[in-house]
Amino acid sequence: MLLALVSGFALSQAFRTITAIMATSLQAEFGLSPQALGVFAGSFAFAFGTMQLFMGVGIDLYGARRTLLAAFPLAIGGAALSALAPGYGALLWGQVLIGVGCAPAFLVCTVFIARHFPPQRFAMVSGVAMGAGGLGMLLTGTPLAWLVHQSSWRAGFGVLAVLSAVAWLVVFWKVREPAVPLPPGHQRESMASAVRGFGALFLVPHTAGILLLALMTYASFLALRGLWLGPLLIDRHGYSLVASGNVAMLTSLVSLFSPALFGRLDPGPARRRGWITGFTVLLAALFAAMGLVHAEWLDVGGALAVGVLSGYMVLQYADVRSAYPAAMTGRAMAVFTMALFLGVALMQWATGLAASLATSRGADPYVAVMLTIAGMLAAGAVAFRLLPAPAPGLAPR
Repeated sequence: MLLALVSGFALSQAFRTITAIMATSLQAEFGLSPQALGVFAGSFAFAFGTMQLFMGVGIDLYGARRTLLAAFPLAIGGAALSALAPGYGALLWGQVLIGVGCAPAFLVCTVFIARHFPPQRFAMVSGVAMGAGGLGMLLTGTPLAWLVHQSSWRAGFGVLAVLSAVAWLVVFWKVREPAVPLPPGHQRESMASAVRGFGALFLVPHTAGILLLALMTYASFLALRGLWLGPLLIDRHGYSLVASGNVAMLTSLVSLFSPALFGRLDPGPARRRGWITGFTVLLAALFAAMGLVHAEWLDVGGALAVGVLSGYMVLQYADVRSAYPAAMTGRAMAVFTMALFLGVALMQWATGLAASLATSRGADPYVAVMLTIAGMLAAGAVAFRLLPAPAPGLAPR
């Protein structure tokens, strides 16, 4: 059942990383500025992120299967709309529909793992699920670049729409959830009380640091792999679309295995938060170097290194799992995932704005992009380090 749920997550990963390969074609057809391109890429993440609370409530009340089956057809429709889009406005609506449709895709996986695996295996199993779901990013590397080169970006959306329909059918066929009996004297929670339950998370002191870092980490990886990697290699080093797709696919490939690796290396609650801070600072330094040093080896090698380091983000899920009582796990994961993808929308918009401002002043837009990402990562690390941390022994590990 977990593999069936991961198939939906894999398509979500594909949708969120298409811009790096389609960017040049979209700019040529619709005359998009870097800022408009950032808005296009960020619209998926914004829709995805804002729907997390509602998807978390849906999972709690109706289960993972029903929630995913109800939402995912919107992703199929959004991909079809994008393939037929006559202009930029329709493209944005397509991205919004895709973002809403994909919103429960990874959340159902994390909640399923939290409910069906012991806490000490959570980081490892989540890492394996993240790696398997990352196969979707391979589709948006060389295969998508070849398809766009041979046909058009519209064909790419068409293929993803068909694959999404297949994933929906797999979930419908394979996933079955046993009914969870309610304790004696308890009634099933209403939608209104479930929504109010999320407010309690924001009253917990350590939530602020967790969410502020969450806004920056996954966003940094997706801003590079999902938006700027293709344009960077094409404009700065003269790569062809297929050659840039090869680098994107290699970056995706290494990112498949790194979550499982970091999940196995999880040092436990006593040292985990120190690891998270240290790897965030290292990632910020890497982006700063890619911005300031105009070297092909660093841009290609740096992209691969970002793919490897992205695996440490699975430790953030383990940190959330251990930071809240078991009764709050599903909602804590929903709020955390919401922050991850609102951060993607924020960073893609911010880097698009930085690139546009740099271009208007005759500066290198990719220096502005990489330094913006580095600065946002550093700010997240400072917040995570200085704001209150969870009390030891709060939840089972």
